[in-house]
Amino acid sequence: MAKNNQTTSKGMGLHARRVIAYIVLGIITFFCLFWFYILFINATRSNGELQAGFTLLPSTHLVENWKNLLAGTLPVWSGMFNSLIISTCSAALCVYFSTMTAYAIHAYEFKLKKFIYPFILLIMMIPTQVTALGFVQLVSKMKLENSFIPLIVPSVAVPVTFFYMKQYMESSLPLSLIEAARIDGSGEFHTFNVIVLPLMKPAIAVQAIFTFVSSWNNYFTPALILHDDKKKTLPILIAQLRAADWLKFDMGQVYVMIAFSIFPVIVVYLILSKHIVQGVALGSVKG
Repeated sequence: MAKNNQTTSKGMGLHARRVIAYIVLGIITFFCLFWFYILFINATRSNGELQAGFTLLPSTHLVENWKNLLAGTLPVWSGMFNSLIISTCSAALCVYFSTMTAYAIHAYEFKLKKFIYPFILLIMMIPTQVTALGFVQLVSKMKLENSFIPLIVPSVAVPVTFFYMKQYMESSLPLSLIEAARIDGSGEFHTFNVIVLPLMKPAIAVQAIFTFVSSWNNYFTPALILHDDKKKTLPILIAQLRAADWLKFDMGQVYVMIAFSIFPVIVVYLILSKHIVQGVALGSVKG
């Protein structure tokens, strides 16, 4: 009887903890998604309605706001295309070369190995704003202003992505597997591309999402490099739209453009989301 009572009490305690966990997760989910709901609701309202106050009900001005946005002077479609090129290329280069760097430090033994790893992590502490002036001067001397190259190529070296990949490899990539591939005659690049990369798919998917979103939302660096309206990205165009003269300012257009700008991010997330939980869980555990 005592054992049965203990088992029953444990079951009830576990059930209570699950209920509490689901309630907390539900509340967090609500607050995370609520602001997206408000964004899309505001995109359907006119500037006058937005000035009148807050509401949870959609309006009927979505198409009107979109037409007014396209009828303006800002190249919205060019901004979308520019952001897609920069973000996609940055994500691809970042995850590939960060994984390669992590693989080199994980799989090889060399004299500076103990120095390089903390040195790369030390670079994580340097804010982008500190190096911005020197970066702009370098870009200017190389005559790369109004070019996507300075916004894409630096993505090859991202310390945060390297650190995550290194942690993931320590928990999921045994050195014995690499040695077995070498014994079988596999070359180093073949081993990396055919054996290592498939094993790193969850981590690559997670970091691809993070890098894509970070590059997509980046305003600071593109604003320093891109001056031609046809080369500017969506965050810059949104800032220009918000800074318009108060006589021409239309908050409805701003909300429509913001809603329009997050759709590619949602699509990328939906494509790669199945790997997120697995990648985060395994990458955070050090073997």
